[in-house]
Amino acid sequence: MIDNKNKIATVFGVRNDSSIAFHVALKLHRSGCKVALNYVPETRDEVLFLMESHGMDTAYASDVDVRDEQAIAQFLNKVYSGLGPIDYILHGVAFGSQNVMCYSLPGSDEPAPSYIDIPFEDLMDSFNISAYSLLRICRVAGPLLAKNASVLTLTYNASQRVFPGYGGMSVNKAALENIMLYLASYFRKSGVRVNAVSAGLVMTTSSGGINGVRKLRKIGKVTAPLGNVTAENVADTALYYFSDLSLKVTGNIHFVDGGFNIMGIGIDEE
Repeated sequence: MIDNKNKIATVFGVRNDSSIAFHVALKLHRSGCKVALNYVPETRDEVLFLMESHGMDTAYASDVDVRDEQAIAQFLNKVYSGLGPIDYILHGVAFGSQNVMCYSLPGSDEPAPSYIDIPFEDLMDSFNISAYSLLRICRVAGPLLAKNASVLTLTYNASQRVFPGYGGMSVNKAALENIMLYLASYFRKSGVRVNAVSAGLVMTTSSGGINGVRKLRKIGKVTAPLGNVTAENVADTALYYFSDLSLKVTGNIHFVDGGFNIMGIGIDEE
């Protein structure tokens, strides 16, 4: 029912077909959007294959390291020059090393790195990619955005709660949410919306490599009133923000986690 014909979208953060960002890109494409994706050298072939397989134009897909403002500018200006003002931007980028996230590998006897020992340099690189990049992208995109444009980022409830195995990434998500709030205020004169979707635990390639994640999914299945969520569930909500239905919504953190965030205690399966 959402018609995004002739709308222009850029999506940052697709890694493969399990990525939430990919499912958002697919929803945008199917709603009529012209979608441009970024990739990095190790994801290039996968991203281009996915785009071609689903009928997306790869002409504007580009190699973009979100730590590089010039690369972001080249990408967004290429989209702007070729397709027109940008209506939608998804920021779905996150990265944290094992030392930052403090998890052990599945099947490993090695203990998880300690939170108290997170290396500062590793944390700052993770922050640069996972949080500050939203500010950097918006700084570049500002003059290139269409009227009533919408920017959306992906966060996680670990910004407010303790999730073992998420460690320093929780710092990044807390910072990301704060950056989102200030950007929502900053763009008030131009009418650009900036919001965040706080997704429940989705089984992506990244999360699948964390020891204990399947146990957390089992807990979520019975604890969340509506159970676990999928990447497609998150993408459905993202499409609301990437439409005229949310024209007066900004600075919002929208939970798509089956209601897990409202629970004060875990519920055991009976």
